[in-house]
Amino acid sequence: MLEDSRERAVRVLSGEPGVLVFVLPIPPKELSPNARRHYMAKARAVRKYRTLAWAEARSQKVRPGWATAEAQATFYVATNRRRDRDNLLASLKPAFDGLVDAGVLSDDSGLTHLPVLIVVDADRPRVEVAIRG
Repeated sequence: MLEDSRERAVRVLSGEPGVLVFVLPIPPKELSPNARRHYMAKARAVRKYRTLAWAEARSQKVRPGWATAEAQATFYVATNRRRDRDNLLASLKPAFDGLVDAGVLSDDSGLTHLPVLIVVDADRPRVEVAIRG
């Protein structure tokens, strides 16, 4: 199953025209919908992750302002344990808001989320978000 996910990730991120790829760290635990943290701890985590996504988008110096787009999130994780793909996607909400702040998207309500891909990469855990306008 991981091989199939890896092949699809390569196909989506293959440098197609109109695709922007943003590389972010794995979201902190506070951003999980299942986390039971103090609301201020979550607010700090949201602000930090949203700012990281904004900075990554601004560093690419591209602001298409797409009204509609498709998003494909690929989580490169250190271990091969089970993960809830819906929760992984929900933990990226501050990242999508950061992309709106940076001008990549005009609003995230026109964003279609493709299924989350999970690939094992013990050396460099990260999230790659590909946005196709």
